[in-house]
Amino acid sequence: MREAPIRPNDVLSIDTAMPDRLPRQLGVVSTAGVLIGITIGSGIFRVPSTVAAEIGSVGGIAVVWLAGAAVTVAGALTLVALTTALPYAGGSYVYIREGYGSLVAFLYGWIKLIVTGPAALAAVALIFAEYGRAFMTLSDRQVHLLAAALLVVLTATNIRSVKWSAALQNASTIIKVIALAALSLLILHTGRPGSGSLSAPIDWSAVSLHGFWPALIVVLWTYTGWVDLTFIAGEVRDPARTFPRAVLGGMAVILVVYLLANAAYLYALPVPVMARSPLVAATAAEHALGARAAAVVAALVMISTFSSLNGSILTSPRVFFAMAEDRLFFRSVASVHPRYHTPFVALLLYLLLGIIGVATRSFEQLAEMYVLGIWPFYALAVGAVFFVPRRRPELATLCRAWGYPLLPAAFILVSIAMFVSGAVARPLETGLGVTIALLGIPVYYGWRTLGKRRAVT
Repeated sequence: MREAPIRPNDVLSIDTAMPDRLPRQLGVVSTAGVLIGITIGSGIFRVPSTVAAEIGSVGGIAVVWLAGAAVTVAGALTLVALTTALPYAGGSYVYIREGYGSLVAFLYGWIKLIVTGPAALAAVALIFAEYGRAFMTLSDRQVHLLAAALLVVLTATNIRSVKWSAALQNASTIIKVIALAALSLLILHTGRPGSGSLSAPIDWSAVSLHGFWPALIVVLWTYTGWVDLTFIAGEVRDPARTFPRAVLGGMAVILVVYLLANAAYLYALPVPVMARSPLVAATAAEHALGARAAAVVAALVMISTFSSLNGSILTSPRVFFAMAEDRLFFRSVASVHPRYHTPFVALLLYLLLGIIGVATRSFEQLAEMYVLGIWPFYALAVGAVFFVPRRRPELATLCRAWGYPLLPAAFILVSIAMFVSGAVARPLETGLGVTIALLGIPVYYGWRTLGKRRAVT
């Protein structure tokens, strides 16, 4: 590692700035398990209600979920190419740094540190704890304590061993995919014909742009694991072979599960009832299977959110690790445990962020905060496929994604439209996110000045 300070707009050479300090231990199955486990979390149990409220018709609901899948695949295929070219810890942070320079990369890490890190962990941990009320009596304070305790346990597991965490991820992911698919098929099999929205011809009358964009924002929350997967690129064996297989296989499983779950909800419930049911999975199961189904759904949600949390803790701290490697954050955050070979300080930092976030907002607020805050940087990460080859000509061939340049261009255009729509619909939340991001600029230059002084000393 060089000790001289980096100039603010330098683009680092990965080969010298990001050595493989974390062992490459994850294969195709574990990588796909991380993708599926992170993505299928709490969203599919609650977001369909929000979509139904915004859209109001079966046809519109189908369009939104398929549109979310299309946007996700367009972005994911692009990042697969970038991951093949730059298979290093930090994933999308690395692509942004190589494409636009260290300032923009710092702002990505900054927004993840201040806004999206706490929001992502807290939203899922609180859902886990809230569903725990189906099995025990919990006050609001105890719900927050249970959520925090879960984060502590999973962080300790991830510090102890990446293999332990991956094994836990694979097992919990397999269980929840089978259980969610089985529940959906059971609702479709035992539900009363004619009681839900699918008993009538598909209605398209309520589809409008006014409701489409807000609905798409929350749907994309349920698909966001495809970006988090890139964070562990530095720990995946043979990434050029592993990532394409893991992403394609994982996304196929996710799409089938999501469409099957939505079909089950619509078969059991009319759209207006879905719109009024924040716990839509439990409502649909009770309607089709009886009151005892509530406990089954609660257990399934807890398994699902457990898996999603473990995957997030496994992946997201690698962004802070990469920032510290670049000397854009405290050097101690790049520490690797001498025995367990894990970035334990970055993991502890992420735990702290999650515990802080647990005490804040509702699920819907956290989901919207996450998407509106982080999605512009997802667009930048995908857009890096156009800039990295110019700065690193030797990577040009590897950066050619499937569907290049149409898919990345389409993803960027949709992202811009979604962000503008979100800004119009929720100007306060969007303005707050933009303000926090801009505040990172003086922090960045202050940090660089401090780094230069330390280097001189």
